[in-house]
Amino acid sequence: MATGRVMALDVGKVRVGVALSDPLGYTAQPLLTLWRKNRSDDLRSLLRLIRKHEVVEIVVGNPLHLSGDVSPWGQKVQEFADEIRKRTALPVHLWDERLSTRAAHEILNEAGHDQKDRKHVIDQVAAVVILRGWMEAKEQSAARAALEQSDARELKVRKEE
Repeated sequence: MATGRVMALDVGKVRVGVALSDPLGYTAQPLLTLWRKNRSDDLRSLLRLIRKHEVVEIVVGNPLHLSGDVSPWGQKVQEFADEIRKRTALPVHLWDERLSTRAAHEILNEAGHDQKDRKHVIDQVAAVVILRGWMEAKEQSAARAALEQSDARELKVRKEE
């Protein structure tokens, strides 16, 4: 994985949960919840965070229907992600976020977090779930590629013998 922080966003209609990886890309931590004002102010706030934390890649939760179809909100989130991509010139990945909020609630339940104050942290935790899922998939893909490359080298050596 390239050195630098990856930012994950759980974009909602009222709030945006933000999470960051460590600079080496091993862990994901919640950063903050951005309370939405308007698209312009939201983007300005996110761009400031991207610069401040030296983000090199962005993962945006893609709210698909359970069937896998793009939801109406999903279309708006994809447009938001495109705008971030245009303004930053960074790689922006859409990542299936189905059930991330449910997973975030389970994490908070296990931690004994109070139900009534969750709206302040639930989106951050959902962003962490999104980021972890993306990081794990990327790691698995790299491991598969390394294994395939190793197998190909082994086959080549056997053919040469």
